[in-house]
Amino acid sequence: MRSSKSAAVRGLLPVIRVLGLLLMLFSSTYLLPIACALIYGDGQHWQFLVSMAINLAIGTLLWLLTRQAKRDIHPREGFLLVALTWVLMSASATLPLMLGIEGLSFTDAMFETVSGVTTTGGTVLTGLDTLAPSLNFWRHQLSWLGGMGIIVLAVAILPLLGVGGMQLYKAETPGPIKDDKLTPRITQTAKSLWLVYIAATFLCAIGFRIAGMSWLDAICHAFATLSLGGASTHDSSFGFFNSPQIEAVAIFFMLFACINFSTHFQVWRSASLRSYWQDAEAKALLALLVAATAIVSVFIWLQGVYPDYWQALRFAAFNLVSIASTTGFANTDYGLWPIFAPLVFLLLSCVVSSSGSTGGGIKMIRMLILFKQSRSEMFTLMHPNAVQVIKLGGKVIPQKVVTAVLGFIHLYSISILLLTFILLATGLDFISSFTAIIASINNTGPGLGVIGPASNFGVLNDFQTWVCTFAMLLGRLEIFTVFVIFTPSFWRD
Repeated sequence: MRSSKSAAVRGLLPVIRVLGLLLMLFSSTYLLPIACALIYGDGQHWQFLVSMAINLAIGTLLWLLTRQAKRDIHPREGFLLVALTWVLMSASATLPLMLGIEGLSFTDAMFETVSGVTTTGGTVLTGLDTLAPSLNFWRHQLSWLGGMGIIVLAVAILPLLGVGGMQLYKAETPGPIKDDKLTPRITQTAKSLWLVYIAATFLCAIGFRIAGMSWLDAICHAFATLSLGGASTHDSSFGFFNSPQIEAVAIFFMLFACINFSTHFQVWRSASLRSYWQDAEAKALLALLVAATAIVSVFIWLQGVYPDYWQALRFAAFNLVSIASTTGFANTDYGLWPIFAPLVFLLLSCVVSSSGSTGGGIKMIRMLILFKQSRSEMFTLMHPNAVQVIKLGGKVIPQKVVTAVLGFIHLYSISILLLTFILLATGLDFISSFTAIIASINNTGPGLGVIGPASNFGVLNDFQTWVCTFAMLLGRLEIFTVFVIFTPSFWRD
């Protein structure tokens, strides 16, 4: 027994070593908010410098203590490393917020940073319009880093330090089909994805600036848009700008970001839009969003929410695309609309985003597979001896993938039910409880009720805040990555 425990401890050393390297790498991300603090003269640069030094010191210490444990990460260790990385990065990122915002508790700071790195966009803060520019920048930068994944960034760099990246990439990258590579080497794959991500962010920032935003707002909202994070520098989110031009730019790039980034790369590499047409997820999500926008806009117009149809279409299109894509921006308090419309928004957030995008939820590919499996089962009832093969995009879907999809959706549904009942047990009303969990586990941002678009998660007590924080991590890490760590077989030698 003792040898088994010591073997387990030795097995954790490579994980701790990589965590140290990641913390050292993460400390470099403080340079941009330091520059922002100096440019705007908000006096927060010292807080970021202290936080940077603490992160670098802890990371260096972890690496020095385990530097001899140099080997590739095994699949089981990859899951543990991913979960620990997201928690550790979120915890370390709380330092500038706690040092810079008077009276901010660790619970609220942790919610804010987890919301950032998981690209949820929910907040407990008020007074964002007057928050120090560098702190606002930090919140959005966290969302941008989390969008493509800190791990995917790391696998492009850590191999140079002797750490293999494939197991990290397969553990963190969302979607049921994870073995397709854009390039032969995982390092090149990560670099390719980041190339598309950075280029799109730059174009989005330019678009926002031309449409009328200040440079700070343009950069921050570009970070939040391409990551589908939904954070804003203003309490009223996009309602602050009240600009159809700015909203049009946001809609375009939100749609871009909820399509698989592998598809974007293929389009860029081939200089042809054919890859979009061949992407079953992209076609399905665009068709679903167009149909849902048409229905909701007509519905709120007929309900008298807006006297003019084109005005109804503007607000329906922006808020539906924002919530369905799991971004979370809002340009009006749609919580005041007839409940059919906002519930449609939230339910769409469960399924719209593609695998390999920066969005959350079940993902469109899983829903397409589930739909085809259901249709296959109904066909089998009529033709018991027929042999059915499930195809998607011209490719045969292996049965193990179908089984994994069914298992994921089961755990996803059970998680929503259990976490909703936990919030109900704390005295929170049903609409607020249910939509808080849906919004958190889908990494969407605002819910309904007391945490609707006109409010935020700051109204929750500490326990409720931690429940939502766990739900955000659970959703961002696609549930299996978290739950597998708590199984007895995971810890058996």
